[in-house]
Amino acid sequence: MPTFIWKGKNRYGDTVGGERVAASKEEVGRLLQKDQITVLTIAAAGGGFKIPFLKREKVKLKDLAVYSRQLSVLIDAELPLIQSLGILEEQQKNTYFKNVIKTVKEDVEAGSTLNQAKRKHPKAFDDLYCNLIASGEQSGSLDIMLRRLSEFIEKNVRLRAKVKQAMIYPVAIVIFAITVAIFLLWKVIPVFANIFRDLGAELPWLTAMIVSLSDFVQKYILVVIGGIIAFVLAFRYYRSTTPGRWSTDRLILKLPLFGKLLYKVAMTRVTRTLATLISGGVPMLEALKITSTTAGNVIIEKEITDARKLVSEGKTMSESFKQSGKFPTMMLQMINVGEATGTLDEMLSKLAAFYDEEVDNSVASLLSVLEPILLIFVGGLVGGLVISMYLPIFSLMKAF
Repeated sequence: MPTFIWKGKNRYGDTVGGERVAASKEEVGRLLQKDQITVLTIAAAGGGFKIPFLKREKVKLKDLAVYSRQLSVLIDAELPLIQSLGILEEQQKNTYFKNVIKTVKEDVEAGSTLNQAKRKHPKAFDDLYCNLIASGEQSGSLDIMLRRLSEFIEKNVRLRAKVKQAMIYPVAIVIFAITVAIFLLWKVIPVFANIFRDLGAELPWLTAMIVSLSDFVQKYILVVIGGIIAFVLAFRYYRSTTPGRWSTDRLILKLPLFGKLLYKVAMTRVTRTLATLISGGVPMLEALKITSTTAGNVIIEKEITDARKLVSEGKTMSESFKQSGKFPTMMLQMINVGEATGTLDEMLSKLAAFYDEEVDNSVASLLSVLEPILLIFVGGLVGGLVISMYLPIFSLMKAF
């Protein structure tokens, strides 16, 4: 979703401003009105050209989890909020996050609530974070909400680590194999090709094909490298567009081996986010809206958005999810039981734990299956190049 820069006046008449991520300017206006801010201006943030590889999170999830847990402990120890924020500002090493905490502290000193102060920094504190902070402030349980947030973020960090473990290993092996193959075609095979030409050897079809490919790589090595970089950049740009995101997310869920794993990861995020928001007292419709943005896949996001519309019309969550036909039967049954018994947050937490374990098992199974496949791929690629160079030698030995 786009980012908007806004300016306005709070209930004390002070001029305030910040950034807000939302679907439209109208939505930003509605959200600011809820925070009792009189809007002066709202404008889309200037994007400019950004290279995908240079995009970085300015606040790491680990830093945010530590910050939330420490603030929870300080508030539980009955230290004043401003003093607690000052302590966390002093010990924060991340320069950007340090400035964010400083600004939040200054806004709180000026009379803003912690929730209002944090909403000015959407790159550090998303809607889920701010809604739970608001709920904690209203119910007088801010320390409990901060502790829940830290636990939620820590679990998300572990989930990301599992996905990286499943994805980085095969990608690294494939990149290594392709790099070695390009190096052989560029530097090693031309030496053998010159020897065969000097000896007048008749080249088998496989060797002739590899030598031709080697000649191309040797002449156009910069074009090859540039082409690979251009392809990656073009793919990243295409995925950043709305049609590209839809097509790639749809393809991701259909991928062999990886599709089911990434679907379980999405279900873990959805159930855990919903459980955290509902247990924190966030209204159901707002909880579903925030959850849809954390799914990590626009296909699942649309299903949750459609379910939210049905919930707003009076249907239960289980009925709304069932109508989409995209959610597992066990998930629907447990949500139904949770709604009937008034323990929806507990059922969603159990679902999140179940899918978390399923992700563990899927990662282990995936790596055990990928190891022989990658071994065959690397052996076939590099071994094929080596064997193609030995075939003419066998022919020469027979001739003599």
